[in-house]
Amino acid sequence: MARRPVYSHAQMKRLIAPETVAIVGLSRNGKSFGARTAANMVGFTGRTYGVNPSGGTIHGVECFASIGEVPVQVDCAVLAVPADAVLGVVEQCAAAGVGGCVIYASGFAETGAEEQIALQQRIAAIGREADMRIVGPNCFGLINNVSRAGLSFSGRYGASPGAQGPVGIVSQSGGLAQALAQVTERGGSFSHFLAAGNSADVDVCDYVSYLAGDETCRVIACIAEGLADGERLLEAGEAARAVGKPIVMYKIATGSAGAKAAMSHTGTLAGSNAAYDAAYARAGIVKADNIEDVYPMAAFFAKAGKPKAKGVAAVAASGGACVITLDKSEAAGVAMPLPGAATKAVLESHVPDYGAPTNPCDITAGVASDAAAYAACAEALLNDPAYSALVVMAPSISDAMTPRNVAMFSPLAAKAGKPVCLSWMSEWRDGPGSREAEADPHVALFKSTGQCFDTLAAWHRWADQGSALRPRTPGTSKARDLLDMAGERLTEREGKAILAAYGVPVATDHVVPTREAAVEAAEAMGYPVVLKVESPDIAHKTEAGVVRLKLEGADAVRAAYDAIIAAAQSIEPRPAIKGVLVQPMIAAGVELVVGAQNDPTFGPMVVVGLGGIMVELIKDSAAELAPVTHEQASAMLKRLKGYPLLTGFRGSDPVDIDAIERIIVAVSELAADHPADIAEIDVNPIICGPGRAIAVDALIVRT
Repeated sequence: MARRPVYSHAQMKRLIAPETVAIVGLSRNGKSFGARTAANMVGFTGRTYGVNPSGGTIHGVECFASIGEVPVQVDCAVLAVPADAVLGVVEQCAAAGVGGCVIYASGFAETGAEEQIALQQRIAAIGREADMRIVGPNCFGLINNVSRAGLSFSGRYGASPGAQGPVGIVSQSGGLAQALAQVTERGGSFSHFLAAGNSADVDVCDYVSYLAGDETCRVIACIAEGLADGERLLEAGEAARAVGKPIVMYKIATGSAGAKAAMSHTGTLAGSNAAYDAAYARAGIVKADNIEDVYPMAAFFAKAGKPKAKGVAAVAASGGACVITLDKSEAAGVAMPLPGAATKAVLESHVPDYGAPTNPCDITAGVASDAAAYAACAEALLNDPAYSALVVMAPSISDAMTPRNVAMFSPLAAKAGKPVCLSWMSEWRDGPGSREAEADPHVALFKSTGQCFDTLAAWHRWADQGSALRPRTPGTSKARDLLDMAGERLTEREGKAILAAYGVPVATDHVVPTREAAVEAAEAMGYPVVLKVESPDIAHKTEAGVVRLKLEGADAVRAAYDAIIAAAQSIEPRPAIKGVLVQPMIAAGVELVVGAQNDPTFGPMVVVGLGGIMVELIKDSAAELAPVTHEQASAMLKRLKGYPLLTGFRGSDPVDIDAIERIIVAVSELAADHPADIAEIDVNPIICGPGRAIAVDALIVRT
């Protein structure tokens, strides 16, 4: 089946923002899913009908014998019926022109049974043919908190506070979505609760696309289990980015299964997590490392807007708390510059000598108890142009002071157009002031200082991200011809020829059939030389013992030739040997690996890291979805911990970084141009020095 683009806001509106709802299968059993849905629809601003063969009024809802008998066109039908009745009801909904169906029943594709998988596919096909969106099956439902449409069997929604707010919640799992939505029990809020279940039709990417176009939602909080088509996530992310709407995403099931079958060194760097991280960066998605971080991060983004500076200020009535801010800001990479002269003057006029009128600012307990002095210090820090936000450390909670402080910070933050972050350090988790802070539009509540600074770091990164769209690639017919001529498995020489067609500088070599031919080739190119077996069956030559380096003189070449052939012939099963490669020994330099892997979800991605044996030892790498631009390649290199080795570490000469960036771009374009033919690329090592970067070995693995 052809790839389906994400649904637009308009294509999903009748489903998620219905004016008329029908509960199919509404029964008199008060504990049934239909009855629980009716209870969740009590505050609905539109009209609700029921479908029950006996008709009448059930739980206060007017019922009809079938969906076709409902006297108005139904926007959304909630199917509270058994699995064996779902297909027939979906067909009736399609015939009646229903805009979307929410299917609770389980027992479909999640069982793994071929018959149930086929049934789910049939249901989805009916929906597509009728332009009727399908949610589920095996679904918790969805909630539009703006219109109070509780299209869910949740037992809590009808009785919940139901505060409407700017955060839209999206999840495949209804249970995890409900975990976030229960923030209303402690003063938080949300605009939508959208669970996808089996995602026969509508999935989390479609929900993200819908919320990107919904004015009541300012931030999207998303929990993803797995995506069949990563390109759709990029598409949804671009829709959100286009309107300046952040997506905070937590990905569950982050094991390393994506790297298990990898043949190349690249595979050790490019697991499934690396692919998701690269996709987040490309799509402008803010990554949450824990589910407990998702809502606090999303709520902060909803309150914060865009940062006005790179620095952050902090204030506390505890010297120890100030030290903690320095620890956590450094760990997160958040700058805490010193205050400007005007700000420092205000702080010094209020903070006593035993405090610290700097950043972080230890105002002391005395100033903290003086509302006017505390407000003056906070206002000065918020107004300082070096700061994008003010972190207020709260190591202890007070009945009198904490709610007062929240009320004091809110108008100061609103006036400055900058958020106040309240780092709730006390174990009195639901103490006075916590609900006020959670509900305040200008104060963001964090339950740990680390969570606070990680969020601030993510906020600054989000503001700097570029477009999610992949750049166009030129492609080369020569590389296509070389791929077509190569066998099922490529030799090193064939791989380097394809790379050269994309402009990658590669070491020259000669393939020879005998030891004397090896000597002739070595003497023609000049010593020292390198000898390697040329075989499509040996991926890692060094480990196999079929490489000899720094060979000087004919006798050394002859001995190396014999040893390499003997080592290759001892391998079981016996590899195909196409000769021996003779190439010049490249002068030592910084070694890098540049590779690519065809991720099953996101397609080609390019990876760069320290090369040679270091790729296995420290796994210092950066990944991006392919292809990348020159600017993106530059950013990848700067993310490496070993980047100082390239710029001249401890007096060493800087290498040709521009040449390395061109190689990264070329490898990314090769991978992006041939995703159906190339599974992995491993260019390792690339030896870099002043004015040069040259690939001395390469592996290309066919799909």
